[in-house]
Amino acid sequence: MTDRQSLNIEQKVLQKRHRAERRFRLYGVTAITLALAMLASIFVSLVVTGHSAFRQAEIELLITFDADVIYADGGRTEQALYGADYQKLARMALRKLFPDVSKRADKKRLNKLLSPGAGFVLRDLVLNDPGLVGQSRRLSLPVSDNVDLYVKGQIDTTLPEGQRQLNDRQIGWIDSLVSKDLIKLRFNTRFFTNGDSREPEMAGIMGAVKGTFYTLMVCFLLAFPVGVLSSIYLEEFAPRNRLTDFIEININNLAAVPSIVFGLLGLAVFLNFMGLPRSAPLVGGMVLALMTLPTIIIAARSALKSVPPSIAQAALGLGATRMQAVFHHVLPLAMPGIMTGAIIGLAQALGESAPLLMIGMVAFVVDIPGSVVDPATTLPVQIFIWADSPERAFLAKTAAGILVLLAFLIVMNLSAVILRKKFERRW
Repeated sequence: MTDRQSLNIEQKVLQKRHRAERRFRLYGVTAITLALAMLASIFVSLVVTGHSAFRQAEIELLITFDADVIYADGGRTEQALYGADYQKLARMALRKLFPDVSKRADKKRLNKLLSPGAGFVLRDLVLNDPGLVGQSRRLSLPVSDNVDLYVKGQIDTTLPEGQRQLNDRQIGWIDSLVSKDLIKLRFNTRFFTNGDSREPEMAGIMGAVKGTFYTLMVCFLLAFPVGVLSSIYLEEFAPRNRLTDFIEININNLAAVPSIVFGLLGLAVFLNFMGLPRSAPLVGGMVLALMTLPTIIIAARSALKSVPPSIAQAALGLGATRMQAVFHHVLPLAMPGIMTGAIIGLAQALGESAPLLMIGMVAFVVDIPGSVVDPATTLPVQIFIWADSPERAFLAKTAAGILVLLAFLIVMNLSAVILRKKFERRW
């Protein structure tokens, strides 16, 4: 074989390798592009579906707080204020705008334009200021979910009347109110301040947000110190034998166990055996702490390993004890990595719903929890509840709840990255 032939063969082999490399890069770029496109499509779909939940239609009415209606039982007591028929006040104000509505069936249809939560809004106003009794105020009250959907253009009026949530007469009343600027779309503050509700227009995420906060607080207070101390012992003090090898293997295995298994464990131990309150953030936090513990231990051990051994050796050489060398020198240097692992573990716990469903946190909870033992739910479970609701208006609430949850997850993961970049030392 001549030198020219040998050179040609080498060039062909080299060109073949270059083509293979270009194909591999193309495959990688294609895979990343497809992943980004799918992620973008999901996010766009959530925004398109959920953005309407951040605005709510409200009707402006002149409400007369009639003492005869509020004190219908004759007693001017706080109990009478609490139990009064405030929805009747809203209905009376609405009927004044349509004096020609006289038939009983039409009155019922007209009343359905108002949300059942309008009475609760008026009740809260009177309880906060009893001096309103006997006065008249122009107030904005929530409309029903069907009216809200119509104002947002989400009801197809071309369908036959029997296939629509609103009949032609109700649509005429709504159009009349909109033309008079009495029904407006406003920023939906109730979505961020209210707890859950059977009425979509009154449902909010505050109860789920506080429940999530209490659950993650319990999870962090239990999992972080136990996880860090366990990792310090296993990495710095534990002898290398079969027992520690067995513990390490099981820690790695527990990190891969499906989360619902931890829910079954919590149901069997915390609820059935220990008798702790069902659907409470205390139990939810304990279950999530068990699930998060392996992640924190693995991340903390990795952070401790990243500290050069010379740091501890120098401290020992200057007369420090083994514990002083670890806690005064090694641990502070490893803490940024430990905190990053803990935040990532909490972010994982934030998105979990399966273990919480097993311990009863799927219950319908209206009141906003005030402590770790009050009945509560979390954001992922609240999204699950809304997704299972038959009312169409809950579809937008579900997408909006997912956007809020994604915002929390992004903030937590960004904080982990910032902590690592700011405090991490390269040796």
